[in-house]
Amino acid sequence: MARKIFLSLALLILVGSTQAQNLQLHFDPRHSLYGNDVAPINYLTATFEMFKPDQWGSTFMFVDFDFNFNKRNMGLVYGEIAREFKLGDFPLMPHLEYNGGLGLVRGTNFSFSIPSSYLAGFGYPFQLGNFFMGTYLAYKLNAFPENSHDVQWTLTWNASLANNKLSLGGFMDLWTEDKSFSEGPTATGKKLIFLSEPQIWYNVTPHFAVGSEVELSYNFVNKFSESKFYAIPTIATKWNF
Repeated sequence: MARKIFLSLALLILVGSTQAQNLQLHFDPRHSLYGNDVAPINYLTATFEMFKPDQWGSTFMFVDFDFNFNKRNMGLVYGEIAREFKLGDFPLMPHLEYNGGLGLVRGTNFSFSIPSSYLAGFGYPFQLGNFFMGTYLAYKLNAFPENSHDVQWTLTWNASLANNKLSLGGFMDLWTEDKSFSEGPTATGKKLIFLSEPQIWYNVTPHFAVGSEVELSYNFVNKFSESKFYAIPTIATKWNF
């Protein structure tokens, strides 16, 4: 569930041996909140995140595992991997990213592929008070049956408060894609999709935390129905390695 939360911090810390990985487990109540139009059941999502800087820049990746298939088995895997490159003292950092995944349709034997997307652009890190921020603007190729040539803007944030007992993080994405993918081959033009996932964590120990993530979205949860805004909170735990 966590998306890009390390990126803003990652771009600002000193290049060296510092690295971070965590494992999260979220209870997602979207069926209770919105019914079958969004999901047939409530389910658990496990997320593994990794960030590693080096002398050339930094690498970030995450993988989500949704346990929403028959008998609560794993029904969806989705991942992203991004690389940012340092160019001396140049303030912008070239950004490359890949997104994609696979899934199963609950109650059937059907499987599907989440269309891959490929991004290339430039990122910029900055700081606002206690918040380490990052942003990037990128060309996005959505590999639909007919390729969709698009643009994505992303903002990330990360902060530690109250003597590191409280952590805030999150991201916001805005991107475009062809309407023909979700509205049929006769549809023309672009649609705008919004997705944000702010998180709050109480750090019980340096390794273990409890908290919540809220998925805020428009045109994202169910792309094949009418446009709607959704707010889906989770109850979560996190282990920092």
